[in-house]
Amino acid sequence: EKFKQFNELFDMGDFVEVSGSLALSKTGEKTLETTKYTLLTKSLRPVPQNYFGLKDLEVKLRKRYLDLIANKETRELFVKKSIFWKTIRDFLESKGFMEVEMNVLEQVPGGAEAEPFITHHNTLDRDFYLRISLELPLKKLLVGGFERVFEIGRIFRNEGISTEHLQDYMQMEFYWAYADYEQLMDMLQELYQLIVQNVAGSLKTTYDGKELDWSGKWPKVDYFEIFKEKTGLDLNTASDDELKAYAKSEHIKLEANQGRGRVIDLIYKKKVRPGLIQPTFLINPPIEIEPLAKKSPKNPKQVERVQILAGGTELGKGFSELNDPIDQRERFEAQAKLREAGDNEAQMLDEDFVEALEYGMPPAAGFGLSERLFSVLMDRSIRETVIFPPMAEESKDKSGKSKQVKIAVAVINSGANMERWQELNTVAHLNAAFGAREGRKLLYQDEISTSDDVHIKLNIQHAIMIKTVGSGNDLQKLADAARENKLEIAEFTREMIETTSDKKVIENTAQKKLDQIERLGVLVFGERAVVEKLTGGFELYK
Repeated sequence: EKFKQFNELFDMGDFVEVSGSLALSKTGEKTLETTKYTLLTKSLRPVPQNYFGLKDLEVKLRKRYLDLIANKETRELFVKKSIFWKTIRDFLESKGFMEVEMNVLEQVPGGAEAEPFITHHNTLDRDFYLRISLELPLKKLLVGGFERVFEIGRIFRNEGISTEHLQDYMQMEFYWAYADYEQLMDMLQELYQLIVQNVAGSLKTTYDGKELDWSGKWPKVDYFEIFKEKTGLDLNTASDDELKAYAKSEHIKLEANQGRGRVIDLIYKKKVRPGLIQPTFLINPPIEIEPLAKKSPKNPKQVERVQILAGGTELGKGFSELNDPIDQRERFEAQAKLREAGDNEAQMLDEDFVEALEYGMPPAAGFGLSERLFSVLMDRSIRETVIFPPMAEESKDKSGKSKQVKIAVAVINSGANMERWQELNTVAHLNAAFGAREGRKLLYQDEISTSDDVHIKLNIQHAIMIKTVGSGNDLQKLADAARENKLEIAEFTREMIETTSDKKVIENTAQKKLDQIERLGVLVFGERAVVEKLTGGFELYK
């Protein structure tokens, strides 16, 4: 009776304080003989039953709190992520590194090739950049006398979202005076194997259907050698034209303003990196792709850089740090020229950092890794391993509730005996008319990244469906019904493809009554349920 009463008072999701005596039920289960209960928090939105075992990824990411309620596996994922960062912090502190916190707002963004976010400081009345790397301020600490420093902090890159990329994420970087990249590799293997063991419970993990074995001593692969093996191009002798011709032959998209380093990097990401599956040290890349690393004494066209690769992706990068201010200035100036030519990801000249080097920075090694490593160990996209990842804006009405999803459907007259170019012309004009709606933005333009880090701008949010009907009368009925339902409409008539003169289109249309106008296409836009009801019986265009 008490249980029934309790059930009637409270709902799923309520927080209740219960007092009583511990007891055993008739079946031997531990239970509480309740003497008092108090409502602590009333749930105004009961957890929907279908959230238990929640599977919809967009809902899981946008309403992570429901995912955490519903899925024990998700809660365990973020416990493991805490272990991931704690392992790194404890390891570095055990090696004598000091943790520091540097500024997020920078006058000049540096330390990486990435497009920054810009923000305005009202009090100082000047723009600042959100940092794209932790590197340059930490190296200034080496100038100041600290010998082993690290930071775990957020960085921001205004780039595309993919399974491996976010604009706002956690990164760790450390800098180690009087060390080089050879010493770096010895310590990194120890660190990574400890991370993998603590997080995954084994030195064997699975990523993208492939088993990764993190044990043993990892191979060191020379960048120039494997590049030649996979492409046939010798980076010691290959000209810029040869590199671009190869890229074109392999359908690797290049921009007109991209320099030699960017071309090499794009070829590498397409033809070399995908084949590096087991944990590997990739060393000694060309100087053009790393403006902050020290030249190799064996080959001045290479720099002493190491990347850790596994599963066909980069999972950390470090190098013997460049501490020659003259060389550093020349490399920054080369980057600045690329930026002036239109490369928004090229690095800027940081006069303050060059000045710091002029006071003297000891020889050093530096390294950085991001939470991408954790996502690979968990065999998840990086968005899934962030508690609240950046998401496209969710449409809201004035009350703050989510709006019903809207769609656009273009319908063309299949009975008008149009040639294929005329059908395509009809659809193009409908889309253009729709996009030109006064004072309104048609679509949210997305940017996604390919596996070789090429950004593609496209529309995911509101694709326009194309359907057909058998006659102009059907289009007239659709247009009339759309107006009655207060949908937005774009129309296309026979006059539009009979002449390229706007004046003649207007004159010819003005001489006809409405029932004499032959519609070749109509586009309707509005609430999904309404649009689908009006166009549900039409066939998809083939």
